[in-house]
Amino acid sequence: MKSFAIAAALLLGLSVSGQAAAADIEVVNPFMRAAPMTGGTGAAFLTIHNHGGADRLVAAEAGISKSVELHTHVKDGDIYRMRKVESLALPEHGTVELKPGGDHIMFIGLNAPVKEGAAVQLTLKFEKAGAVVVQVPVQAPGAMAPGAAMPGGMMHKH
Repeated sequence: MKSFAIAAALLLGLSVSGQAAAADIEVVNPFMRAAPMTGGTGAAFLTIHNHGGADRLVAAEAGISKSVELHTHVKDGDIYRMRKVESLALPEHGTVELKPGGDHIMFIGLNAPVKEGAAVQLTLKFEKAGAVVVQVPVQAPGAMAPGAAMPGGMMHKH
């Protein structure tokens, strides 16, 4: 019982100090759209729950493409354009959603087509929490959420 109290006190001390650790990061609902062309692009989406202190997602890595970038959409006149960002802020005890039409992870220069039904290993790198490995299921082209495709077969173009 005494060791439980000590462990609880240590954990409480860590969370109060504002430090982030990989154990504080929870990734839910990851998905990626199928991408039919070698050399093309793909995008992954997910939700990050940060159960610790403020942190930043600073990079992502995957073996499926020549490069992996963090992206956002910005309004340029009447058009929304994708732009690379250096990091995405994770507020203390907050949630960040990477979703179609917003922040997302971009795979550039795919090594091979990425087929629906497969899974992609993605490593998320956080400034404080370190690396978190996620298995990302591949959904149909145009999917807007895990397990869902856009109505009428519409596709979101990158």
